Amino acid sequence: MVLTGRAAAAGLVAVLPIAVSPRPAWVFLFCAVLLAAAVAADAVLAGRPAGLDVRRTGPPSVRLGNSGDSVLQIRNDGSRSVRGLIRDAWPPSTQAQPRSHPLDLRPGGSATATTALRPLRRGDHHSAAVTVRSIGPLGLAGRQRSVAVPGTARVLPPFLSRKHLPSRLARLREIDGLLPALVRGRGTEFDSLREYVVGDDVRSIDWRATARRSDVVVRTWRPERDRRVVIVVDSGRTSAGRVGVDPTARDPGGWPRLDWSLDAALLLAALAARAGDHVDFLAHDRVTRAAVVGAGRTELLAELVTAMAPLEPALVESDSAAMVATVLRRVRRRALVVLLTDLNSSALEDGLLPVLGRLTARHQVLLAAVSDPRIADLAAGRSDVAQVYDAAAAERSRNDRRDIAARLRNSGVEVIDAVPDELAPALADRYLGMKAAGRL
Repeated sequence: MVLTGRAAAAGLVAVLPIAVSPRPAWVFLFCAVLLAAAVAADAVLAGRPAGLDVRRTGPPSVRLGNSGDSVLQIRNDGSRSVRGLIRDAWPPSTQAQPRSHPLDLRPGGSATATTALRPLRRGDHHSAAVTVRSIGPLGLAGRQRSVAVPGTARVLPPFLSRKHLPSRLARLREIDGLLPALVRGRGTEFDSLREYVVGDDVRSIDWRATARRSDVVVRTWRPERDRRVVIVVDSGRTSAGRVGVDPTARDPGGWPRLDWSLDAALLLAALAARAGDHVDFLAHDRVTRAAVVGAGRTELLAELVTAMAPLEPALVESDSAAMVATVLRRVRRRALVVLLTDLNSSALEDGLLPVLGRLTARHQVLLAAVSDPRIADLAAGRSDVAQVYDAAAAERSRNDRRDIAARLRNSGVEVIDAVPDELAPALADRYLGMKAAGRL
């Protein structure tokens, strides 16, 4: 049984005759019994929440920053009318609105309750329960019952870096020879022959074709296709640190490194798929948390965002040896392996560097990391003693990142270290540069 604000108001009104009566004890007893009887009768006459059949027709998958609706279909199978409230309880991070819905159902009647969800975090969000509060005809008391109506809202990555995709696709078309500029270089595929013009590389002259003609002719090339790109995202403890700012402007603490890495992975995957390459995806810490392997080019992005949605940073040290073994076992042919991790010197020295040679011996490796833009701000501070100490710590952190990046480059790994907003376009540009140079 539940009491309403009207019952509390009735109790306050009953204080007045008690205050003015010469026999306050008897008046108090009379008012208490009367109010209790009214409350009990009201609760008994209220419709039974158990007589409601509640079904869910959602909720949908939504992209972070967008909104979606969770819809409840309610039918009254009981013999009494049910008047009151119904609440679809979601976690606070979903920002479910409205908090509750008015309900007035006659026997056999049906209604729909729509709750708008605007999630703050990526991942799977589960409905706790659906609570029905049925109020009696006097409005003093009622019945309440919570039932489990399972519902999961999958919040997909927002893919904010897709704004960089049109410009990179235009450059890809230039590299691919769809525009007048044709690319020439080792490791590319032969496209056609044309007459030599001043400025052409003499190494591209086709001497046999020149001997058959009266003019000097050169070969034109197009970038190689059907190469394999393997994107590996580190989901260990270093991916949990928050950097930058939240692009949705609702969380000043910023995004975890994992989310920035996933955003960069989506842009690279979309670009590589348009370039005709095959893209595989792995999220790994001590074990593989998610994998997309062998997806078709038209289904790739959909499968990626579905696999990425429930990923959360695991607060464990990543097992680089297991990650390298997983890549080598899954990918037999030479491929471009893109590692999205952090340039944390202690983690890389003890984890990745000892096993890196096994990976670079068979694949081309590109490591991309998210740097914290606050480090640069701290390094510039000199106004007081506290800021000087902060600046010294920031400089040490930057030197450690430069040192580990240099060691990685000496091991044959290309390294990108960029602030959150610049990581995705920098990774896409490096891929296009390698494509243009025929290095894939």
